Amino acid sequence: MQSVTLLAALAPLVGAIAAGFFGQTIGRANSHRITIAGVAVSLLASVVVLVDVLGGNVFNGSVYTWATIGGIKMEVGFLIDSLTATMMVVVTFVSLMVHIYTIGYMKEDPGYSRFFSYISLFTFSMLMLVMSNNFLQLFFGWEAVGLVSYLLIGFWYKRPTAIYANLKAFLVNRVGDFGFILGIGLLLASTGSLDYAQVFSQSAGLASQQLELIPGQPVEFLAVACICLFIGAMGKSAQFPLHVWLPDSMEGPTPISALIHAATMVTAGIFMVARMSPLFELSDAALTFVMAIGGITALFMGFLGIVQNDIKRVVAYSTLSQLGYMTVALGASAYSVAVFHLVTHAFFKALLFLAAGSVIIGMHHEQDMRRMGGLWRKMPITYAVSLLGSLALIGAPLFSGFYSKDMIIEAVHFSQLSIAPLIHLMLLAGVFVTAFYSFRLFFMVFHGEPRWHQADHGDHAHHGDHGDDHGHGHAGSHEPHESPAVVTVPLVLLAIPSVVLGAIMIQPALFGDFFKGVIFVDAVKHPAMAQLAQLFHGSLALALHAFATPAFWLALAGVATAYWFYLVSPGIPARISSSFAGLHRLLDQKYYLDRFNEVFFAGGARQIGAGLWQRADQGVIDGLLVNGSARVVAAVAAVLRLGQTGYLYHYAIAMILGVALLLWWFAPLMHATLPLTK
Repeated sequence: MQSVTLLAALAPLVGAIAAGFFGQTIGRANSHRITIAGVAVSLLASVVVLVDVLGGNVFNGSVYTWATIGGIKMEVGFLIDSLTATMMVVVTFVSLMVHIYTIGYMKEDPGYSRFFSYISLFTFSMLMLVMSNNFLQLFFGWEAVGLVSYLLIGFWYKRPTAIYANLKAFLVNRVGDFGFILGIGLLLASTGSLDYAQVFSQSAGLASQQLELIPGQPVEFLAVACICLFIGAMGKSAQFPLHVWLPDSMEGPTPISALIHAATMVTAGIFMVARMSPLFELSDAALTFVMAIGGITALFMGFLGIVQNDIKRVVAYSTLSQLGYMTVALGASAYSVAVFHLVTHAFFKALLFLAAGSVIIGMHHEQDMRRMGGLWRKMPITYAVSLLGSLALIGAPLFSGFYSKDMIIEAVHFSQLSIAPLIHLMLLAGVFVTAFYSFRLFFMVFHGEPRWHQADHGDHAHHGDHGDDHGHGHAGSHEPHESPAVVTVPLVLLAIPSVVLGAIMIQPALFGDFFKGVIFVDAVKHPAMAQLAQLFHGSLALALHAFATPAFWLALAGVATAYWFYLVSPGIPARISSSFAGLHRLLDQKYYLDRFNEVFFAGGARQIGAGLWQRADQGVIDGLLVNGSARVVAAVAAVLRLGQTGYLYHYAIAMILGVALLLWWFAPLMHATLPLTK
C-alpha cells in the first residue's frame, strides 16, 4: 500500500515537471495530456487508498529521513487514515475536474503549458500537506501551496492588479505562517519531537503546563500553542482579519479560483485544526477563540457578498462565509462536522466557481453581473448546474450543503462554550444572508431582462477574466452562448456529489466509526456531538424535520427577498443604497480593512523604514561613523600638514627643540632614579 500512496503523491509532480520544463518541446496538447494523466492516476490511487482504509488498514510511518539534529528526526512520512484518505480523494477529484475544464477555458492563452504545470504542482503540494505525519512535512506542504498560489494568482503577470493581488496574498499568508511556525516551535521545544503521534501522546502533560508571556502572568501553554497554530489557519483559510487576500485573488484565472478557493488551499487550515483535535480539545480558551473568529467571518464576510457586482467576487465572499461556518464547527468540538462541510463545500463551491467561469466564457469574458440577465435560454446547462450549486450552498433540504450546514448550526446550539449562544444567532443570520446573495447572483445572471447590450456603466465595471494577450472582451458585441463540452462535462460531474453526497456521507462521517481513532472529542466537556447523535434518525428524517427549523425559513426568506428585489421590483436595491449610503459605503469599502492595512501596516512600515534610513543609516552610520571618522582624520591631518613645509632648517629647528624637550623631561627622571655617588 505504501507504493500506491507514493504513486498518489508523486504522479502530479511528474506531470508538473514535464509540462513546466518541457512544455515548449512537447507542445500544448501533450502538456495537458501528461498533467491530466498524472492527476487521474493520483485520483485512482487515492480511491484505492480510501477503500483500503475503509477495510481497516491504516499506515503511519517514515518514508525518508532528511536529517537528524540533536535527537530530533526530520522526516518525510505519511499518515494514511480516514481523514487523510478523504482529503486525498476530494483534492484529486476536484483537481482533475479543474484540469479538464482548463483545456476549454485557457485554450487561447500563451501560458497554457505553464498553467497546467502550476495546477499539477499545486495538487502535489496539497497532497503532501494532507498526507504528512509530522510537522516538518506539514509546514513544507503549507508553504508550497502558498508559493504556488502566488504563482497562480499572478499568472497574468502583465496585469498590475494581478501582481498586486498575488503579492498581497503572499504577504498576508506570511503573517499567519509566522504564528503557525511559532506554534510548531513551542510544541517542538516542549515535546522534543515533530511527529504527530509523539506530540499527541504527551497532550495530557502539555495541558498542565503553563507559560509566562508576561512575567508573573502565567497562561496555559496549550492555549498559546493552539492559538498560534490557528493563526496559521487564519491566513490559509482566510479568517478575519487575515481574509483580505482571498477576494483580490480573483485576479487569477477562474480554474484556480475553483482549485484554490474551493477544495484545497483554503481548507488546509480546517484540515490542520481537525488533525490537531487531540491538542485543541484540551483548551477551552483556544476553542473559544476559534469559534469567535469563525462566527465573525461567517456573518460579516457574507454581508460583503451582497454589494459585489463581479460574479467571481460574490462566490469568493461566499467561500469566506462558508469557511467561517467550518471554523465555528471546529470551535464547537464538532471536528467531523467541519470536515463534512469541507467535503460537501468542495464540490458545490468548485461547481459554482466553474459555472461562473462558464458564464464568463459565454459572455465573452464579461464579469459584471449588471451586464448579464436572461442567460437561462442561452446557457441551459450552466443554468441548471448553477441552480443545483446555489441550492446546495444555501442549505436547501436534501442537498449536500443542507446536511453539513444544518449540523454545524445544531452543534453550536449544543456547545457548552460561553460564546456559543451569540455565535448561534450569528450563524442563523448568516443563513438568510447566504440565501440572499446567492440568489441575487442567480437571478441577476440568469433571469430578468437581457442587459448584455447595454452601454458601459459609469463605474468602470471589471470585465475580462483573460490575459492581457487576448485583450478585454466586451459582451455588447456578441450574443451569449453555451460553453463547450470540455467545460460543461466537469460541471455536471461536480453537480452530482453536490446533490447526493451529503445524504450518503452524514451517518458514517458524523455518527459512525469513519473518523474513530482519528478525531478526538471529550464528550464530557464538549457534548455537542453526543447530543446530535441522540437526535439523529437518518438523513431523510433530518431533511423532513428541516421544514420546522428557523434555518429553512430564513433561507427561504433570503431567496424570496432576492426574487422581489431583483426580478419583481428591481429599483428597490438602488433606493436602499441611497437611503443607507453610509452603510453601503462601509460594505463597498470592505469595512475599510484594506485601507487600514495600507495606512497602518504598509504606511507604518514605510515610515519606520524611512526613519531608519534617514536617522540610523544616513545619520548615525554614514554621518557619524563613516563620514565622521573621515572628518576627524582629515582635521588631524590638516593640523599635521602645517609642519610639513619642506625646508631643511625648519626640520633642524624642530629636531633641536625635540631633543631639548626630551632632555628637559628625562633629566629630572634620571636624577631621581640613579644612586648618588660620593
